[in-house]
Amino acid sequence: MLTDTRNSKFAELHSPEYDKVRWTGGFWKDAVDACAENMVPHLQNMFDSKDISHVVENFRIAAGRTEGDFDGTVFGDGDFYKWMESEPYSAVYLGDAGRIEKLDEYIELIGEAQQADGYISTKQIIEGRQGKGLGRLGDINEFEVYNMGHLFTSACLHKRITGKDTFLEIAEKAAGYLQKSYEESLKSGDAQTAVCPSHYMGLIELYRTTGKKQYLTLARQAIESRDRVQNGMDDNQDRIPLKEHEKIIGHAVRATYLYAGVADLYAEEGDSEYLSMLDKVWRNMVDKKIYITGGIGALYNGCSPYGNFFTDQRVHQAFGYEYQLPNVTAYNETCASVGLVMWAYRMFNVRPRAEYFDIIERAMLNTDLAAVSLDGKKYFYENMLRRTKKLDYKLIWPLTRSEYILSYCCPPNLARTIMQSSEYAFSCSGDKVYAGLYGKCQAKLSLDDGVTITLNEETDYPYSGLIRFSISDVTKSRPILLCLRIPSWNRHARISLNGKVIDDFENTDGQYKEIQIEDPNGAEVVLELDMPVRLTIANPYVEEDTGQAVVEKGPMVYCVETPDCNIETLDDICLEPHNGFDEEKLDICGRNVLSLTTKAHKIGKNNFADNVLYKTLEQTGDNEIKVRFIPYFAWDNRGIGEMRTWLRYTL
Repeated sequence: MLTDTRNSKFAELHSPEYDKVRWTGGFWKDAVDACAENMVPHLQNMFDSKDISHVVENFRIAAGRTEGDFDGTVFGDGDFYKWMESEPYSAVYLGDAGRIEKLDEYIELIGEAQQADGYISTKQIIEGRQGKGLGRLGDINEFEVYNMGHLFTSACLHKRITGKDTFLEIAEKAAGYLQKSYEESLKSGDAQTAVCPSHYMGLIELYRTTGKKQYLTLARQAIESRDRVQNGMDDNQDRIPLKEHEKIIGHAVRATYLYAGVADLYAEEGDSEYLSMLDKVWRNMVDKKIYITGGIGALYNGCSPYGNFFTDQRVHQAFGYEYQLPNVTAYNETCASVGLVMWAYRMFNVRPRAEYFDIIERAMLNTDLAAVSLDGKKYFYENMLRRTKKLDYKLIWPLTRSEYILSYCCPPNLARTIMQSSEYAFSCSGDKVYAGLYGKCQAKLSLDDGVTITLNEETDYPYSGLIRFSISDVTKSRPILLCLRIPSWNRHARISLNGKVIDDFENTDGQYKEIQIEDPNGAEVVLELDMPVRLTIANPYVEEDTGQAVVEKGPMVYCVETPDCNIETLDDICLEPHNGFDEEKLDICGRNVLSLTTKAHKIGKNNFADNVLYKTLEQTGDNEIKVRFIPYFAWDNRGIGEMRTWLRYTL
């Protein structure tokens, strides 16, 4: 399970066990196939290489198997643990026992590197042996606790999938070390907030896996200790007490990991003040600080808009002001999008609202999948919404995907998310089944009173809104409820049960529709979501998007690239909404995607090829051109060129 909330007192839902839902075809199976067959082994090679990441070599040196110096990033250990989370999923998915055997070798190596008191972080172990560095927990930016947090989560999932205790034993020893550290901190009154606090989620997952309440207590202590930090910063969300947070601020990954962990704590203990805080911060993000693609963290570096401007409030990967959403320089780190999915999913578990899965779907289908090439071997760290021919300045990250990026946290984070994607398809509660991500799949689900069912889903979603559910292998004849998500973008939907329309309605807000099925065995439910192409505009306060629109179809954002239009620069395209769109399949790198074509017109006389800052508006003729749009996730797979999501339009 992604996160095991079956016994969480304040969680309404839980996901099926890891092997109970499987994509059987279509969109998501293509993505998982590419991840399991290409992406996961490619990442393994990157981690194994001494000359590229040096990550596994650091463990070898720390274990005393080889001699050498620490190299690579301080968060490399944690990135490797994230990859280790994706590997057992891929092993089961492909039926490859050899992958599990190789994991056993890595686990043995990590166990050898771990210190007798449970401490594990290769940089400090190696440098401590050499008389270098700051020592243990000397600087939060050394990411030691972040690394341990990912160790906890990975070990729990390894236990659930393989049944083996070896990795879990290492994790529990590390948690024991962390517990002693927090006890000392409580006695001294000192407090540090770990950056990107993955350990909140990790410790609570340790509690859920082992049943040992000490880990839940430790997670609560770790979260509460944030309020004791002196001279905290918005960058780390610890300038003001946690329960006073009303706006999402600071570093985007740190924020999403923090709020996901707090949502986990709420699921166990039900502190309503924490839930109220989460609601406020969520609304601020979703209503004013999220990109159309589901990306978050707009700025590479920013300044906190809420703190004291005359103090040092520089923020990395910042949310910035409300409506501050630039396109060329959009940062949108992939890890922030993954963190958003984790946070939204935990919010959904405690309160099953369609909005949370609308956000999960938008982030996963657009930003997450855009962060990796279709062959699974190249990656974006940041996810821009516009690529131009030429810039008068240099962006911090490349304009195209790379096989290896120095900050290698995103690719393994993405790999584990894709490999776990089938677990987002359904959630269960009593006699209810909630549909989350739509896609062609089969699920074997356990409900109350020992009832089990097989649920088959047939669909070409997200390209089509026709979704057909059939139920079989029901072990006990009794009514069940199938809860269908009606996304917020949908305007008209129909639901049929056993061939009879039972609901035909308009929808504007996003909601779940409960379908009571009296006799589930052999029942068929059909959901029809109208999915026309639509043009979406932004709030006028989003200044970079004024007078422009994005092409969307269903949950997918579309973009135009240089190969899709015979024009000198994509900046000269002006959409004409009344022309409508035609649909056609397009092969990109062996993957079939649904493209959209329309007729637009060219703004020839007003282009800025000469790079002047301002010029006089000139009337243009009706120079008609054909433009093809592709799903945003599929861009940057056909060579370097321009890309735009937002385009001018005329009415």
